[in-house]
Amino acid sequence: MQHPRDLARAKIPTLRIPNAEDGTAIWDLVSACKPLDENSIYCNLLQCDHFADTCVVAELDGEVVGWVSGYVKPSEPHTLFVWQVAVSEKARGLGLGVLMMREILGRDVCDGVDTLQTTITSDNAASWGLFRKFARTMGGDLSYKPHFKKAEHFDGQASTENMVTIEFDEEKMERAA
Repeated sequence: MQHPRDLARAKIPTLRIPNAEDGTAIWDLVSACKPLDENSIYCNLLQCDHFADTCVVAELDGEVVGWVSGYVKPSEPHTLFVWQVAVSEKARGLGLGVLMMREILGRDVCDGVDTLQTTITSDNAASWGLFRKFARTMGGDLSYKPHFKKAEHFDGQASTENMVTIEFDEEKMERAA
C-alpha cells in the first residue's frame, strides 16, 4: 500500500486564487501546520476575500494542501509581504512553497514588485530553508534583521521575528519565471 505522501508526489497540485468558501479549509490546514500562528477563521476569510489576488491555494483531489497569504505593502508598492505559508504533510517535498510564491509574483497585481518580505523566528528552520531556496530559485539576494522584538513588541511572550527581505534582480527574475 502506498503512503499518502507518495500518492501526492505522483500528482501536481492545482494552484488558484482563493475565495471566501476556502476560509475554513485554510484555517484547518494552518492549524495542522505547527508552529504556524493560528489566526481566526474570520482572518482567513478576510484574506481570501480582500487579499485574494495576493494569496494562493493549492488543491490536490479537491483538498486544500497549500496556502500562501500575502499582500502588496501599501507604503511600498514594490514589495510583496508574505504573511504565512502552509503546506500539508501530504504535499511536502514537492517544492510547493516555492511554486505558490512564484504563482503570486507572476500575477498582474505584482507587476512592479521587486522585493519580497516576510518575518521568521530564529528557530523556524523550515521557513528559513523555504525562503533561502526561494531566493536562490528566483535569483534574489536575501538579508534579514530583527524586526518585531521579543521584549519590545511581544512583552516577552513570543520570539523575535526577523524581517527577511529578498530583493530581485529583474533580469534574473525573468529567467527564473
